[in-house]
Amino acid sequence: MAQKVLVTGGGGYIGSHCVVELIEAGFCPVVIDNFSNAVRGEGDVPESLRRIEKILDTSIEFHELDLLDRPGLEKLFKQHSFSAVMHFAGLKAVGESVEQPLRYYQVNLTATMNLLEVMQTHGVHNLVFSSSATVYGDPQRLPIDEQHPVGGCTNPYGKTKYFIEEMIMDQCKAEKDWNSVLLRYFNPIGAHSSGLIGEDPQGIPNNLLPYVAQVAIGRRKHLNVFGNDYDTIDGTGVRDYIHVVDLAKGHIAALKKLKDNCGCKVYNLGTGTGYSVLQMVKAMEKASGIEIMYLIAPRRGGDVASCYADPRLAEKELGWKADFNLERMCKDLWRWQSKNPTGFTSNGPSS
Repeated sequence: MAQKVLVTGGGGYIGSHCVVELIEAGFCPVVIDNFSNAVRGEGDVPESLRRIEKILDTSIEFHELDLLDRPGLEKLFKQHSFSAVMHFAGLKAVGESVEQPLRYYQVNLTATMNLLEVMQTHGVHNLVFSSSATVYGDPQRLPIDEQHPVGGCTNPYGKTKYFIEEMIMDQCKAEKDWNSVLLRYFNPIGAHSSGLIGEDPQGIPNNLLPYVAQVAIGRRKHLNVFGNDYDTIDGTGVRDYIHVVDLAKGHIAALKKLKDNCGCKVYNLGTGTGYSVLQMVKAMEKASGIEIMYLIAPRRGGDVASCYADPRLAEKELGWKADFNLERMCKDLWRWQSKNPTGFTSNGPSS
């Protein structure tokens, strides 16, 4: 019988792509989401999951649940025997976290505390956590490996990820039967090759590529490039962009690592190559065949000049490596955006 894996925030961008990979790898995902960053589809199920059911010709168990609802979480764990948990749920916008720090601490930290305590109560001791390269703060060296100092975060979002990592590490030290893999993502972009699921930010996109795609499709007039005076190739910020499907496959590799009774492990998931904002604009222009208008704006609080990974440890210990190049990432993103001009609320994907 397939092992059940609880996926928190599984209706969102990264979580939904991981649900696809879980099913294809023979696991049975049980998904919870509170719709804070997922679009409600028919039958009060995230539209992303409804479409995955079509892609894979399967059914997915879903519960509308907020991790702040401790009794609801207890009830779910009583109903199921989970072999592991993949924890994606949380608020995730850097800029918003600077403006609303208390909300980020309340939601991200309390939710994770509830989850860890309920896992402990019900004897579920295997966890894959969706962390972030923001825990490294302003890089002291590049590329960033897992030994790079953490905690000097430049925004409250990054601090919540860092605090949660510390909580999980402490729990693994205290309880020797706990196994956790903390995955520090760099910048996920792209979409499933079907063009049926992808990133659909609610409101104004906080991340670069969805914004660029919305400019290309005509939903927004122009892109604001925050700062062109950084010490980079063209003055704009440099980031390590990774295809979301590669990222999802990294989660499957992490899940398999838990079976080794690995204790607490940390891995970067990135490509090891950095691209600037303007390089990404050019790549999306090539993928879409559309000129993308942009304006230079002041730097944004909490941003760093350059950030890219040394991903070799994940390759060595997880057998994982990013496969998709920048051209493929942009092509898949454009396929998603052009098929779904207004995201999941489009009247079915256009051909």
